[in-house]
Amino acid sequence: MEVVPGQSAQARLQVAHLHNRTPIEVPVFIEHSIKPGPTLLLLAGIHGDEVNGIEILRQCIAKGITKPRKGTTICIPVVNVIGYVHNQRDLPDGRDLNRAFPGKKTGSLAAQIAHQLTQWVLPHTDLVVDFHTGGAQRFNAPQIRLSGDDPELLKKAKVFGAPFVIYNKPTPKSLRHTCDKKGIPLLLFEGGKSNDITASVSNAGVNGVKRLMYELKMLSPKFKVSKPKYKTIEIINSSWVRASSSGMFKPLIEVGQWTEKGANIGQLSDPYGQSSISVLAPNAGYIFNVNQAPTVYQGDALFHISTEIRYSQNEG
Repeated sequence: MEVVPGQSAQARLQVAHLHNRTPIEVPVFIEHSIKPGPTLLLLAGIHGDEVNGIEILRQCIAKGITKPRKGTTICIPVVNVIGYVHNQRDLPDGRDLNRAFPGKKTGSLAAQIAHQLTQWVLPHTDLVVDFHTGGAQRFNAPQIRLSGDDPELLKKAKVFGAPFVIYNKPTPKSLRHTCDKKGIPLLLFEGGKSNDITASVSNAGVNGVKRLMYELKMLSPKFKVSKPKYKTIEIINSSWVRASSSGMFKPLIEVGQWTEKGANIGQLSDPYGQSSISVLAPNAGYIFNVNQAPTVYQGDALFHISTEIRYSQNEG
């Protein structure tokens, strides 16, 4: 499909058909400015239950943020439309779409969807922002995840302005892993938890998109851009705090907060009121993920805490 300069268009990736022959299509929104410039790909809903990212892109489209003053935006709010319809993370066959890249034309359904994105969308992009949330009941503070020490990509992450930048290696066969191999810069946004929309997270995402487009000189002048209220906290290393026993769980610290070593950050109790165990912070650091499930099993991840950090000034 050709989109000429100055044109808005909606394309559809043909994914599959339901049992009754109803086609399953992934809507792709394209805004092509008259003025030449970079191509920004914004996508969400690779996991069908991660609706915070979908809400961020819904707002960006509805408010006209993705209509650029120069360059092109490609916006895919719901990649995994089947999972989204069923409020499920994965596809009907149980496959995780974000473990199927770069895909295969004749492979599983996940592989075929990944192949279409890799074959038809990625080659046209200069920068990707991929929106995700915490899995299950694990709530992530708004954050940008980076693969390694790339100064230009770190600069873009600081421009985006999420409270945290997390350094970790991309998962094999994920979209981020494929983009890394192809040399396509990607910012992975995490915020909130699955099957939940949190206003503070969606605001962080929408404002981040505006800042990034402003930096790229793509944002329409009718939009105001707010500066981040804080310095970026780069988390170099981190570790999980896991449940020492099964039981009812109550976190005693808010996500995004700093804790001192030995502080009581959670409580594990049996449902009969016979025992209670304090969850103590193993080290001082920022808590950037909190499990909000009311009951947990022994070994479940309760908190993600930084073990090595670096402060840096935001860009833009």
